[in-house]
Amino acid sequence: MSSALNFDLGSLVTTYLIPLAWQLAGAILLWVVGGWVINLVGNLSNRGMTRQKVEPTLIRYVEATLRVIMRIVLVIVILSVFGIETTSFAALLAAAGIAIGAAWSGLLANFAAGAFLIILRPFKVGDFISGGGITGTVREIGLFATTIDQPDNVRTTIGNNKLFADNIVNFSANSARRVDLTAQLAHSVDPQQAMALIRTRIAQIPNVLPDPAPDVEILEFNAAGTKLIVRPYCHNDNYWQVYFDTNKALAEVGGANNWPIPAPHQVLRQPS
Repeated sequence: MSSALNFDLGSLVTTYLIPLAWQLAGAILLWVVGGWVINLVGNLSNRGMTRQKVEPTLIRYVEATLRVIMRIVLVIVILSVFGIETTSFAALLAAAGIAIGAAWSGLLANFAAGAFLIILRPFKVGDFISGGGITGTVREIGLFATTIDQPDNVRTTIGNNKLFADNIVNFSANSARRVDLTAQLAHSVDPQQAMALIRTRIAQIPNVLPDPAPDVEILEFNAAGTKLIVRPYCHNDNYWQVYFDTNKALAEVGGANNWPIPAPHQVLRQPS
């Protein structure tokens, strides 16, 4: 009885456990080596496209897609080590893809929108944009979402479909951006003289472009006096610097020329 039990146990180890252990070891080895190969191929593709001066947005998109595809292939290969029929698994994967696609239609919509963002290129990595209710600098366009750093240094991830379906404002597309400001003058200030002084002072602000030249014109006449529009142009990277420096320049010009503080006033006339 004891010898039969030992024989059955030995047969079980030899027939099942040892082959299973070898299969498990092979699967682990494949996973480690396959992961290394995936990283190697991803890095090589990144370097190759970088040397060819491919758009950084497209590089990240292609690399991410390549890694996902290779990871799926690696899983199929590992399953084949355990004797699972890969053709059946491929069919199962396709069926699962249909089911997942029906349940996760939004995810697929984000994927499709990401492809259109790459093809149509309304913006690229590094551009300052506004879209999907978010304004900031684009850091990455991924398979399903776009990462944006807002001006207050908060990183935000937006689904590609939401971003693509919204109006996209690209502040970096053109070489110059206009800074819109106003200056209220008191009634006693000569607007023509004020405009000449402001133009001269704005031209001295760093990063203000000479072409197109700054706009300083009369916007309206109101109860406080004359209101001017002050519109210097600059590169998008210097927008806030020029914005704040222009405000300071307006205050300096007013103080240097002793302009009174504008205030609404009314003239009452007594009936004769």
